Amino acid sequence: MSSNAVLLESREGATAVLTLNVPERRNALGVPLRQALVDALERLEADATVRAVVLTGAGGNFSSGGDLGGMDVADLAAGRERFRQTHRLVRLMIKSAKPLIAAVEGWAAGAGVGVALCCDTIVASAEARFVLSFGKVGLIPDFGLLQTLPLRIGQGRARQMMLYGEAVGAAAALEMGLIDQVVPPGMALAAAIERARLFADTAPLPVGLAKQYLATGLDAALDWERDMQSALFLTADHAEGKAAFLAKRVPVFTGK
Repeated sequence: MSSNAVLLESREGATAVLTLNVPERRNALGVPLRQALVDALERLEADATVRAVVLTGAGGNFSSGGDLGGMDVADLAAGRERFRQTHRLVRLMIKSAKPLIAAVEGWAAGAGVGVALCCDTIVASAEARFVLSFGKVGLIPDFGLLQTLPLRIGQGRARQMMLYGEAVGAAAALEMGLIDQVVPPGMALAAAIERARLFADTAPLPVGLAKQYLATGLDAALDWERDMQSALFLTADHAEGKAAFLAKRVPVFTGK
């Protein structure tokens, strides 16, 4: 297993396993981790010996989502640049010719759910929890969620998750189609690797072409997300939501 500060990489036969490795912050998706994922996925994309990629998190959680402590966007240009980098990762995952499988233990929150939904299959522990609480920090769902979530579970259920920000357990997530398989606690990674092995004797070109077609509409959704979220970063409500989150208090929003 090779590693750097934020990402671990190992191989299980023809499967590459990438582990988000910031357990002290529940694998928050800070800039260094996003860049490490981009670097790893670009390299794996060109590796013909890799037939599938499994993505998981260290320390008992998948990912707590965006790193609010490092989310200092001072102007519109900075916001758009942030999304240029983020959307490079989203496109890499969704348009990858390799099938991606998420192995979720513990919490997947905000952009952490977005990362999971950029994968083709989601295997989750029975104790996994999924939540979208963007509204509590004055933002819209990002990381491609406005595209990927309705496609996964339909607009009605997507609205409930996005607008109310209530946590969804593994059983309910399976019933609504948010995830594909529930396994006992601690077994998500092993089950995901087992699923990934099925691609060892599957022709890779049809897999990649099918994924490419299914990504239709993604670019337009990401462009809208970039424009709207970059503006929301500069609002008083986002500043209040971020301050309240870091201070662990209830936010007071004014609609400005």
